[in-house]
Amino acid sequence: MKRKFGDFSSPPPPSDNKPEQQAPAHLEAQASDSAKRQAIRATTPPVIAAARTRRQAVMADSAVFTDQSIPLNAVEAQLKGLLVDVAEYINKSQEAAEAEKEGKNVNEPVILRWAGGWVRDKLLGTESHDIDVAINNMTGEAFALRLRDYCDADPAHRERHSIGPADVGNLHKIARNPDKSKHLETTTIKLFGLDVDFVNLRKETYTEDSRNPQVEFGTAEEDALRRDATVNALFYNLHTGKVEDFTGGMKDMDRNLIRTPLEPLQTFMDDPLRVLRLIRFASRLGFTIDEEAKAVMGDERVLEALKLKISRERIGVELEKMLKGPDPLSSLTYINDLSLYHTLFTDSSRPDFPRPPLTSWPIAYQTLHSLSTTLATPGSIYSLLVTSPESAYFAWNLAALVPFAPLPDDPPLKGGKPAPPLATQAAREGYRAPNKLTDVITASHRHRQAILAMRDLVVRPAAGDEGKKMERDRLGMAIRGWDSRPGVGANWRLQVLYAVLVDVAERTTGEEGKETVEDVLKEWQAFLDHLVEMDLMDAPSVKRIIDGKQLAAALGVKPGKWMGQALEVVMAWQLRNPTVGDPEGAVEEVRKRKEELGIK
Repeated sequence: MKRKFGDFSSPPPPSDNKPEQQAPAHLEAQASDSAKRQAIRATTPPVIAAARTRRQAVMADSAVFTDQSIPLNAVEAQLKGLLVDVAEYINKSQEAAEAEKEGKNVNEPVILRWAGGWVRDKLLGTESHDIDVAINNMTGEAFALRLRDYCDADPAHRERHSIGPADVGNLHKIARNPDKSKHLETTTIKLFGLDVDFVNLRKETYTEDSRNPQVEFGTAEEDALRRDATVNALFYNLHTGKVEDFTGGMKDMDRNLIRTPLEPLQTFMDDPLRVLRLIRFASRLGFTIDEEAKAVMGDERVLEALKLKISRERIGVELEKMLKGPDPLSSLTYINDLSLYHTLFTDSSRPDFPRPPLTSWPIAYQTLHSLSTTLATPGSIYSLLVTSPESAYFAWNLAALVPFAPLPDDPPLKGGKPAPPLATQAAREGYRAPNKLTDVITASHRHRQAILAMRDLVVRPAAGDEGKKMERDRLGMAIRGWDSRPGVGANWRLQVLYAVLVDVAERTTGEEGKETVEDVLKEWQAFLDHLVEMDLMDAPSVKRIIDGKQLAAALGVKPGKWMGQALEVVMAWQLRNPTVGDPEGAVEEVRKRKEELGIK
């Protein structure tokens, strides 16, 4: 369970990690940093000056260099001790030639900080196995190489830090990749079982037409200001053992608030992906987004920048994290409230791509939330239809695409092939949904009317059709048809769930919306209860009692085109006779229909 920020019940860090044990060089560096800040105050860039004013308004009497410590577990304390000793090892062995080669300032000792998500999560009482190490004056690769040097230079170093043979992994350099939001080269290494990334402090400068900034070495303050949210901009100084807060992030954590370090419009125009990242963090942490930020997240300038500057792959990554996160309901609610839907779920290459009305959409995703939480009991709609983490993620994608359900399909493609449903196009082009997901979306759209008809046959049959719901082969073959496209795995259960969500949205809102959600769901529950009673939930996985070659041999004919239809006859017979294990009855059924099946 998450703890309130600042509420720590664990013991303090080991004595060898206490601030009084720090090396004098780092105290001098801290004082030097402060002196430098005062010296350049008069020439501070306007954007940083404005950020400081924002921070001061939020922080009131709070200080940048706080008294807030973070209790470390044994492995974190071991890692901290190693990194601090490596920094001191580098400081003592500085040489001008090597310093110049690494781009170091020999007059400034190495200062290490743990940054971002680890600090945030630890302050919230959540353990984290990923640690980002920010270095003030050298690249991540240069520091990691010196760390390996330190470990190999003297056996006493390994002994001092209890370094076992597998405790220091191989270095992996991750190249700069702006399209994947990697604006700076980093070096990662496994240390004591933790994933540790090393990177230098940096500042970023953006142009109007790109979200990929010009990156260069920066100060801790500049590094904090470039981040998407103040709660992600905190540092833990390894040498002082204290949290450093340049943006008011600690106050925002206390208030459960997601706020941008810089002015929001500038923040989002520089990198519009931050709009989605703020939604993701607010949903994940259970925080609210600052009203000033919300006011501009749906601004037309921001939405246009989101279209022009952000790849659809990156949008897909953020949406996936939202919908796989702990609160997808909150994420979709923000997307709706902030008018982001038609920017995300679209084909941006088509200026005429339809923009579905969203009036009834909230009912759909709120219903899925209710089904997956308070209503998720054994035998319930959700329990029967969503059977894995992947299908839960797919379910939220389907909920997101419900607005496209009533729209007419595009005209057929050349050659008469049906055009992909608009929902499929929105997923494929809007956020690069993978083929497995788009196949489910397509099947859900195309089979929805057939699923509704089957539901009606079971729960409100027309006069004279009352007995058809007991025809096990009728129901079972329909289910197999929804789920049996070779190589697709379209998952009929999710298709039914999509039909449920669309049905709820259509029947409870608008001019025809005179029914309650509860009444609509009762019908679907009755439909599924009937399928369970008929033992048809696993109909697609029923194996044929006889294969094609065996059937041809039993009939005394050669295999041919007739086999596909004949095997369907076999399966229908099996569904009517689920307890019979002898295939002779199925063969006889095919023999009776030889002429119809074209068997010669």
